[in-house]
Amino acid sequence: MAKQVPTSRLARGTKLGAVAAGSVLRTQRARLTMRGRSEAVRAKMAEESMLRTTEQVVMVLGTMKGVAMKLGQMMSVLDLDLVPEDHRERFQRRLAVLRNAAPTVSFSAMRQVIEDDFGRPLDTVFREFESEPIAAASIGQVYRARLHDGRQVAVKVQYPGIDAAVRADLKNLTMFRRVLQSALPWVTPAVLDELRLNMESELDYQAEAATQRQISELYAGHPFIVVPRALPELSTTRVLVTEYVVGKGFEEIRQLPAAERDRIGEILYRFYVGSLFTFNEFCGDPHPGNMLLAADGRVGFVDFGLFNRMDPEHVRFELICLRAAAEDRAEDLRELMIQRGVIDSPQEIDADECLEYVLAASEWCLVDEELTITPELASGAFLLAVDPRAGEFTGMKQQNLPPEHLFSRRADFLTFGMLGQLGSTANWHRIAREWLYDEPPVTELGIAHRAWLVNHPAFAPKRARLRTNSTK
Repeated sequence: MAKQVPTSRLARGTKLGAVAAGSVLRTQRARLTMRGRSEAVRAKMAEESMLRTTEQVVMVLGTMKGVAMKLGQMMSVLDLDLVPEDHRERFQRRLAVLRNAAPTVSFSAMRQVIEDDFGRPLDTVFREFESEPIAAASIGQVYRARLHDGRQVAVKVQYPGIDAAVRADLKNLTMFRRVLQSALPWVTPAVLDELRLNMESELDYQAEAATQRQISELYAGHPFIVVPRALPELSTTRVLVTEYVVGKGFEEIRQLPAAERDRIGEILYRFYVGSLFTFNEFCGDPHPGNMLLAADGRVGFVDFGLFNRMDPEHVRFELICLRAAAEDRAEDLRELMIQRGVIDSPQEIDADECLEYVLAASEWCLVDEELTITPELASGAFLLAVDPRAGEFTGMKQQNLPPEHLFSRRADFLTFGMLGQLGSTANWHRIAREWLYDEPPVTELGIAHRAWLVNHPAFAPKRARLRTNSTK
């Protein structure tokens, strides 16, 4: 039986999520006018003030194209408690519009983008091309088409002029920062800087095609993960062509029985988090719109505009820090972070705060027990780690997390959020021990993954050790 109320640190994170839901993001003016009012009136005024602020943020984000969709995706995946319960449904509807609404662009205009990039008519490239999009990406739309050789493909096309619009928005992030943080205090300067660094890279679909082709080859023959092959020879800066994967979307997956959702949750965890420690690279954009459940039970992953390859030494640092946290070695963890430059004010951070901070964010995969991930756990851990309204860990929140680690932690939080949306249950720590300690797998999926990995060309140097560990 999975434990619904796990350890104290996770419980604190959940409590913070509840506090955030009922908290008031008051403006200074609203606070001044509340003096002397009754509790009920003050609460009503605070609520209205917060709603106005939040809706103002939605309006600002609505002018920011791809940037808005990225922040909207983060808010929806983590199910952050930004507004009181009575208003959440209305706010989520507004957020859904922000997240999913694409610019109104006629197919003729989108077709023009394709023909301009290819320098020839659409029908010379594709035998068939459906004019209705099948999905919306953050900076474009996805269409279904068929090549002249009969292959069915997915074609992602950027909106006309979106590149200039996104670059202009990125330059304006500093101006919007104060407005954003008034209602979304977790949108820290570091989050916005990371967004700025990585958002522009998504504008080059030709680079994304090359990346997706490499990842598809990396996972070729995998028993439960499939990455559709990109066709770089048919891709341009603004047009990305890949194999077409048929499958159930995330909302359909959420309706499946618990056992199936648990299985899919483990696959998501292995792909989005495990790949960092297995291959020193990972997809930085875990999101419900970027995965499908194929009819054969494999999970298909798409959208690799935000992909990161890390220096093995940086990956090793994260691994040994997680080991130290799992083993409650507070002094060792603090010393590691000082040496890496994560803690640049050692006099302000003691070992206990350092350990508690890491566990507040990551304990879900460091405690050796079966755990059901809920939206409250995921958002609570995120808010506890980054939200300045949370009084705990103020010293750690003022430290500098190097950009490469910020990117990987973002992926970790978003994966946690997806698992919360699925309500997946597992002993996440036992799965993680495969890459944290090179231990043999204990799940059916883990055994199948290890059998595939042992024969993987990228793992030739580790083959002997893997086989040895698998027989222990």
